[in-house]
This record gives sequence, C-alpha cells and structure tokens, in this order.
Amino acid sequence: MPEFAPLKNDTFIRALLRQPTDYTPLWLMRQAGRYLPEYKATRQRAGSFMGLATNPDYATEVTLQPLDRFALDAAILFSDILTVPDAMGLGLYFVEGEGPKFERPLRDEQAVMALRVPDLEKLEYVFEAVTQIRIELNGRVPLIGFSGSPWTLACYMVEGGGSGDFRSVKTMLYNRPDLMHHILQTNATAVAAYLNAQIDAGAQAVMIFDTWGGALADGIYQEFSLRYMQDVMRKLKREKNGVRIPAIVFTKGGGLWLNAIADIGADAVGLDWTVDLGKARTLVGDRVALQGNLDPVVLFANPDQIRAEVKKVLDSFGKPHSGSGHVFNLGHGISQFTPPESVAAMVDAVHEISRAMRL
Repeated sequence: MPEFAPLKNDTFIRALLRQPTDYTPLWLMRQAGRYLPEYKATRQRAGSFMGLATNPDYATEVTLQPLDRFALDAAILFSDILTVPDAMGLGLYFVEGEGPKFERPLRDEQAVMALRVPDLEKLEYVFEAVTQIRIELNGRVPLIGFSGSPWTLACYMVEGGGSGDFRSVKTMLYNRPDLMHHILQTNATAVAAYLNAQIDAGAQAVMIFDTWGGALADGIYQEFSLRYMQDVMRKLKREKNGVRIPAIVFTKGGGLWLNAIADIGADAVGLDWTVDLGKARTLVGDRVALQGNLDPVVLFANPDQIRAEVKKVLDSFGKPHSGSGHVFNLGHGISQFTPPESVAAMVDAVHEISRAMRL
C-alpha cells in the first residue's frame, strides 16, 4: 500500500464526527457525472458506462473532474452500486436510456439458494481505482467509498433492473420471506467485505445508499432494510492506522424512520428534501451528524433563488456546535440536466453563508 499524502482539508471528516468546523462542508450525490461536459467526453472515450467504471484510469479522471471545477469538500469514488451483484454472476449490462439490467435475475428458489458472497478479486478494479484516486488527490480532500444497501441491491437483483412498483421483489418478500432474508444476509456480508476492502485501498469515509428503502411499508422497512444495514455497520472497519473512518447511511424516503436509523451505529445520516433539518437535528441530538438536504431541482432556479434556498437549509439546521455536525448535500443525486454554473452558485453560497453563521 503506498504512503498517502496527509489531508489538507478535513472539514468533511470533522463534520461527520461532530467536531467544530469553520464552515459547512459539502459534496454532491452523483457529483461525478452526466451534468459535466468533461464527464461526457471521458465516457465517449471509454466507449460505455461499464468501460468507464471498470477502468481505474477513467474512474480516477471522472472522480476528480468536479473537484477541478468546484470547491467541493470531498471526492466520491466513481463506480456503480451494482458492481457487487455483477460480481455474484448476475450479468450486469446497460441499455441506453433504460439504465442497468441483469441477465440472470433471482426469480426462483434455486437461483436464490445458489447466491454466494462474491470473490473480492472480481472487484479488484474498484479497489485499484480507490488507491489511484487517493494518490491523485494528494490530500486535497477526503475520498468517500460507497455501496448500495442490502435491500436496494436485492431490488435490482430480483426485479432484473429498475422498477416502478417493485412487484417481483415485494411478492417474494411477502410470499417467501425466508428467500428474501437469504438474499439480504448474503448481500450484507458482501457489502461489509466490499466496503472494508475500499477502506483498505484508501477510502477515508464510506456511505451506504438505501435508494429503495422508502418503497417499503412501516415495520417491513425495519425488518428487511434497516436490520441489514445495521448488520453491515457491525462488520465495518471503523478505523485504519488509528484514524477514524466515518460511515454515512442514507435511506431515500426514510425520514419517517430517522430515530431508528440514527441508532444503527453510523456516524451520519443522510436526509432527502422532504425532511425538516431542524426537527431532525432535535430528534437525533448528539447521536449522529446529518447530511443533506437541498431539493436537486432547486439547481434549475436562478442564482439568487439558489442562494436563498441554500440559506433556508443552513438556517434550518442552525449554527453547529460541538456534538453536532452538518454536511451540506442534495436530497438525492444531481440531475444530468443541471447547469454546471448552478452548482458553482450553490457551492459559493454554502461556504459563504455558513462561514458568516459561525462569526
């Protein structure tokens, strides 16, 4: 393992650990991506999305692109949440305009019971990218590694792709909960191993994206999504060479269960735009830091309105103090149609307004 440069800007890490910061740090979900012309140019050279994601040189290039353009406080590995089920042999492929699909979805008992935790060697390209990005960052900002949650991965694995109503996966959940638990337990073991390998490769924080947790009924969410994220948390490495590795969990549509999510052992909880940050802060107290939660569509407004909405989010959280922490982010991934100049306006507003709040 190479010697990495010391961190020059640790504001993001400090906020996650609920330590004092000079301003509110920010990064964006999907910050390396299709809203940037330079990303589109690199993707064209790579030939396909998987050509981009599986090549450490290209993955490094697109991870760094938004940092060269905006004063963001963290980098996030460019990859896809479906690398893990792909390594399990489900045959990931992408259809232009339709998103990811699997050639061999889990549709019957035989397929489910044959599911195994993948050999991490099949994901070596991800770990190589993590190390390469960390070297290229040269301590500029921290690097976030990530994975999909066990439940969110299961949605794609059973449905065979994205879904509007999650009929196949929910039918299995209600008809054969034993099969669903087998998938989720396998996924939880795989996700923990995958994130730990990213930490070993150089990730300085990790995040679990539970994109489809909000599609579940109350009570079902706790049993089939939250329980398995907690299992991942228990198995995660929480420090490397004596340095704390913070962990973030994010359930889109999970505001209803914030109190329970705050108790699973993560350092921070991500929130979508439907949640009142001030009320969330009161609810979680000093248990976790919070991340979020500007509506991504705000970035289609004019710069003055973007600034006003940024201020509302920062005011809603309030002035941080020791024992609380806030990382500014969008309530979900940035739209591919977002004008880059809107991102610049948001970044400037977050840094400027949050500094002034601390005076």
